[in-house]
Amino acid sequence: MKTESHKIKLAITHGDINGIGYEVILKTFSDARMLEHCTPILYGSTKVASYHKKLLTQQHQELNFNAISEAEQAVERKFNVINLTPDEIKIELGKSTELAGKLSRMALERACSDLQEGKVDVLVTAPINKKNIQSDDFDFPGHTEYLSSKFHGKSLMMMCCDRIRIGIVTNHLALKDVPSAITKELLLEKINLMHNSLKRDFGIPMPKIAVLAIDPHAGDNGVIGTQDQEVVKPAIDEAYAGGTLVYGPYPSDGFFGNSEFNKFDGVLALYHDQGLIPFKLMSFTDGVNYTAGLDIIRTSPAHGTAYDIAGRNKASEQSFRHAVNLACDILRHRHEYDLLTANPLK
Repeated sequence: MKTESHKIKLAITHGDINGIGYEVILKTFSDARMLEHCTPILYGSTKVASYHKKLLTQQHQELNFNAISEAEQAVERKFNVINLTPDEIKIELGKSTELAGKLSRMALERACSDLQEGKVDVLVTAPINKKNIQSDDFDFPGHTEYLSSKFHGKSLMMMCCDRIRIGIVTNHLALKDVPSAITKELLLEKINLMHNSLKRDFGIPMPKIAVLAIDPHAGDNGVIGTQDQEVVKPAIDEAYAGGTLVYGPYPSDGFFGNSEFNKFDGVLALYHDQGLIPFKLMSFTDGVNYTAGLDIIRTSPAHGTAYDIAGRNKASEQSFRHAVNLACDILRHRHEYDLLTANPLK
């Protein structure tokens, strides 16, 4: 754990080279103030970074790159870059290519290896293409599932902004498979993950959590469906009896329509779009995806590769900048929490 006298070493994976990843990364660190509280290490390519830098306005072209071969060589107050390959890299803006997928995997694997070995402190991932990154070694629907496997832990995909924190119980799962996946055991696991994360990662001593319903009107007492009464509510009751302040299930339309979410520190949505649609309506340009529950800290911007605007200097860096800041904040919160809760007695 880094002390206040050491800057946080921040690993950044470049994501898909044909998307907006490099643009938002370079725009973020063109602001010299970002180098004051962390030391960035980009797992990517100085040549690709230079190519994307030339597409930006003059104010974003003053960022210089410090090429290194190992994370230990990173220099404070510099934008450090580890070159993943000496080969020439073909950039095809706005296109999904096999090479882009391969380089996405290389960056992720190298950064995670350094994270495991303690060479870096936190990880921020730029957007990937979930199709072209697939290979014999990568058979996951997204970063969250890959990281859970890599670091051997249970995780919760949590979307964060200044208005709300939404956890997704079933991650990137096809809608047809959601009902059978929602079990009492899974709900208890995700409630516990959110509760612990809100305490340790966000510094909330007694977090209040809302759980959304799976059926319209929470089943209307069995008229529309029974899963909320038979599965979701018992899980909530058991968690509450164990000391967690968790409530629900709430029909999502009224919950968001009446701004009930303002009364809670965290919200558990049962499937992807139930949580992501209201979240992105609130924070499309500045939301952050956080992988809660793991020993490591990983955040990412809440947007994708945005091929349609790649290379056009139109992408907002707000979400990526917030992802960097949140990763550093969570590391500090964990340090403070662990100090406060450590038992000094043998």
